Amino acid sequence: MKPDFERELIPPDDALHLIGALNVMKDKAHNAAHQWKLLDEDGHVPAAPSYTVLLQHANDAQDLSCDVLRLTTEFARSPHHTTRDGSTVLKKLAWATTESSHAPPYFAETAKYALSLLRSTNPDDRQYLSNNMVHDHATGRAYLRRTSEVLRDAAEELGAHLGFQRFLAQLTRQESPPTPPPPRPGGRPH
Repeated sequence: MKPDFERELIPPDDALHLIGALNVMKDKAHNAAHQWKLLDEDGHVPAAPSYTVLLQHANDAQDLSCDVLRLTTEFARSPHHTTRDGSTVLKKLAWATTESSHAPPYFAETAKYALSLLRSTNPDDRQYLSNNMVHDHATGRAYLRRTSEVLRDAAEELGAHLGFQRFLAQLTRQESPPTPPPPRPGGRPH
């Protein structure tokens, strides 16, 4: 039977695989939050914002959210989520799942406002639609930033867990009794 602390350890290969997946998703969320733009170079809403581009933002945010949900589900089904560090990682993944799931509706609303803006001629309506577009797009991007931050935190938690395992491995090597010298030729020890 393994000592209690060994049962708390996530196998390094599993932790490294999960860290890799977290980093890929973290980068996708981070890049989307920084690259998806609504405003032009002057900081104004374009007169004719692209409905299809904004709808693609909603679609890509939905895909990312599904990926985060899938990874969270896989980790929740693994035996690792019951360990102390695994439980912390699962909480962070649950938080990332929630944050990422909030982004797509905001991008979809932005696209809806863009479509309405293209059809509107009333200056007051256009201002209202523009304001809502800016707000919803910024909110969607904020959810993606938070998703990225939480995924980064989960990866750092696993990295710290691996660091602890390396520390334990060093202690174990240092505490091992010295190996006896090899027998001398002729089979008689001296």
